[in-house]
Amino acid sequence: MGFVFSADFFANEINGGAELNDQEVISCLRESGRDITAVHSEELTPAYIEENKSSKFIVSNFIKLSEESKARLADCKYAIYEHDHKYLKARNPGQWKDFVAPKEEVVNSDFYKKAAAVFCQSSFHSDIIKKNLNLNNVVSLGGNLWPDPVLDLLENLSERDKHKRCSIMESAIPSKNTGAAIKYCKAKSLEYQLVKSMSYVEFLTELAANDTLVFFPSTPETLSRIVVEARMAGMRVITNSLIGATHEDWFNLKGKPLIDRMRAKRAEITNKVIGELE
Repeated sequence: MGFVFSADFFANEINGGAELNDQEVISCLRESGRDITAVHSEELTPAYIEENKSSKFIVSNFIKLSEESKARLADCKYAIYEHDHKYLKARNPGQWKDFVAPKEEVVNSDFYKKAAAVFCQSSFHSDIIKKNLNLNNVVSLGGNLWPDPVLDLLENLSERDKHKRCSIMESAIPSKNTGAAIKYCKAKSLEYQLVKSMSYVEFLTELAANDTLVFFPSTPETLSRIVVEARMAGMRVITNSLIGATHEDWFNLKGKPLIDRMRAKRAEITNKVIGELE
């Protein structure tokens, strides 16, 4: 009996925050001695589930998971590793007061209800899910996972001299709201630099060359890896109330103390996942 980890995409296909975190979840479970198989959502068929029904299933992003497979998982032990809000049609609770969507906007409610656990990125994230689904199986992990080489890089970047300038993530994704960050800097007469998409190491290096991150997302960020990365790199962060990380008790830390906290998260999160499924 082992673990099956399912996702729409993996880090070798998309360099997104969810995929990078999932990669580390899989690595940490393997390091703990667990046997774990990674499969794409469309490969998690009813037949596959039946053949592996004694396994523990971890379902990450699941847009490509069939309704038949969701129903079949109800006969197995599974957890949902939630990265956003796939219990809502629009996947954005930010458009409603107090983040509570009308009932007709809720989807996948049975799938969430029947899970052994719904793992969330932060207490902010967990609270929003509880408001909409009224579940008692929601578990806040209070952080993300980074590999040791990336944490080593961030520690090095935190010790470097920085320009008195603001970093702004250049993104075509509307919810990242690059325009609002630019507008803010112009209104405050702050020098800024747009940090464009590039390799992960290059992106972090460019980001951390400046002393401040300005980021005003227009939708709730369940944690926000870029904000945590900026803090680990020793940066100040100017943002709004939609960042999950800012609600965590460790957010006042930055530089090495925060990096050490995220190193500890590797074992902490792994143990929570194992504890809920074994």
